[in-house]
Amino acid sequence: MQMKSVVQQAQTKISRELETYPAGYPEFKRALDIVGGFFGLCIFTALYPIIGLAIKLDSRGPVLVALERVSKGKIIKLYKFRSMIAGAHSQKVLLAPFNERRDGPFFKMKHDPRLTRFGKVIRRFRLDEMPQFINVLRGELSLVGPRPHEPEEISQYPSEYAFLQNCLAGITGLSQVSGASSLAFAKELELDAQYAKHVSLAFDLKIIGKTIAILLFDPSAV
Repeated sequence: MQMKSVVQQAQTKISRELETYPAGYPEFKRALDIVGGFFGLCIFTALYPIIGLAIKLDSRGPVLVALERVSKGKIIKLYKFRSMIAGAHSQKVLLAPFNERRDGPFFKMKHDPRLTRFGKVIRRFRLDEMPQFINVLRGELSLVGPRPHEPEEISQYPSEYAFLQNCLAGITGLSQVSGASSLAFAKELELDAQYAKHVSLAFDLKIIGKTIAILLFDPSAV
């Protein structure tokens, strides 16, 4: 009981520290999210008819999927273009023995059989994530923040990183531009925590700039 109390006190202390942002930062960050989200949504709207038709012609199922992720302490519905067969999430447990990320709860499989033919294309160029600008405009995600993960994954975070579930998750972030799913479990959490503890508008703009550079020259790296 005493150890549990110590852990809770540490988490509370970290949470309070995270609430102390640089002057004006929350307002500037939200303004940046609205401007960037609107711009991204315009691109999404232009691409939707083409990508949507290709998804429908390629396989059965909806054009968009709403996936459960955790952001700011709540479970949200994160929107994506569907890149997998219908019912893909229910098959995840069957593929667990082939998980290439064995150091934690995250799942990665290079040749995932659930991916559709067109799904491989939009994932390679990160086009499947375009609908997330809807989440940004709704205030459920930010342009920059810790990587959004599934509730069952976050429940397995070590206690020193449990505070990350209370942060506003982002479309991109320090861990995403530093190796994404190729990172070790502990390293990804370390980078997300580093961002959360040192937020600033300059830091956000640097990460956005690096994300754009990666998307233009090496989209598979995000």
